[in-house]
Amino acid sequence: MNKTSIINVQGVDIAITKHNQDDYICLTDMIKAKDGESRAADIIKNWIRNRVTIEFLGTWESFYNPNFKVVEFDHFRKESGLPTFTMSVNNWVEKTNASYQKRHKQERSLSDSFRNC
Repeated sequence: MNKTSIINVQGVDIAITKHNQDDYICLTDMIKAKDGESRAADIIKNWIRNRVTIEFLGTWESFYNPNFKVVEFDHFRKESGLPTFTMSVNNWVEKTNASYQKRHKQERSLSDSFRNC
């Protein structure tokens, strides 16, 4: 079962969700503090389409997820950074078989976590 707690950093409440031994920090809360709630989704979309982010996620999944679809990742990696490249959290999870979805089937999807944490 997940346990969510709140930490306060420089006057900003940020949710931390504990799942088993792992802690997950709410990126949306951090972004809302800086740029407001209306911009949070746009900032996350821009972050996840960044080449460095795609490479980091792909490397992590390659190490820890034996079911990761490396061919799909390679396609995203090659396209990332181009002006026409778009990416969403849902798209990443569905196309690459990202392990987050597998580990937390019964919980909210990763994109819901970003929006509602």
